[in-house]
Amino acid sequence: MTHPLLTQDHIDSYARDGVVLVKGLFKDQVEQLRAGVARNMAEPGPYAAENLKEGEGGRFFDDYCNWTRIPEFQEAIKASPAAAVAAELMGSKSVQMFHDHVLVKEPGTSKPTPWHQDSPYYFVEGEQTVSFWSPLDPVRNASLRCVAGSHLWEKPVLPTRWLAETSFYPNDDDYMQVPDPDAEGMDIREYEMEPGDAVAFNYKTLHGARGNDSGTRRRAFSLRLLGDDARYVERPGPTSPPFPGHDMKEGQRLREDWFPMLLDPAS
Repeated sequence: MTHPLLTQDHIDSYARDGVVLVKGLFKDQVEQLRAGVARNMAEPGPYAAENLKEGEGGRFFDDYCNWTRIPEFQEAIKASPAAAVAAELMGSKSVQMFHDHVLVKEPGTSKPTPWHQDSPYYFVEGEQTVSFWSPLDPVRNASLRCVAGSHLWEKPVLPTRWLAETSFYPNDDDYMQVPDPDAEGMDIREYEMEPGDAVAFNYKTLHGARGNDSGTRRRAFSLRLLGDDARYVERPGPTSPPFPGHDMKEGQRLREDWFPMLLDPAS
């Protein structure tokens, strides 16, 4: 039976396009997640960043890997149907936690989130991956933007540092340069969303977001999950997130004491 939040068209579209809108995925956890974001901003973790250069207006805060220390995140992940929905979208029997990510753009933040794929930054590879990007405020103009079909490109997109705009790794030739999807007429999917809706996209899907020129803040909670075929891979430099001291080897499934199973058919 398909999950009540999904149809077969969702599943087919996710495989074909690498992106689909899931209405109401976190609708019952919105207040809980808002409280978690407030706690996160008041008590930033070691990876927290302010993504604006001097002279740029607004505030663009992001932080990740906080779900183990912020109870609101942990409880919302467990209570939501995210794992069950992820399993169906990925075509996976198991669903494993990877990390959470908070992104907040205050009113008047003109800076867009640069176009990028998540996969090149990560130390995990697989076809069965999903990120959920869920706004905690109504979104009309500051929504996530995803390029349909980009998860199937032959070459990954060059990962860069958002502020410095430099290459993340030394092997530039292994990547394609970051495209300009608007100028190149690519199929960009962008949705008006209510709090608790979620864009589901593959780790290899090219995505970015507009700045926030509205009069209200835009808080977003992201959840990154893994399926059956996800395996640890070595990258030519430190990854983001880095997870220091993980002690994993090429080809292994991620260690479950750090990356627990949210859905495990063996249990």
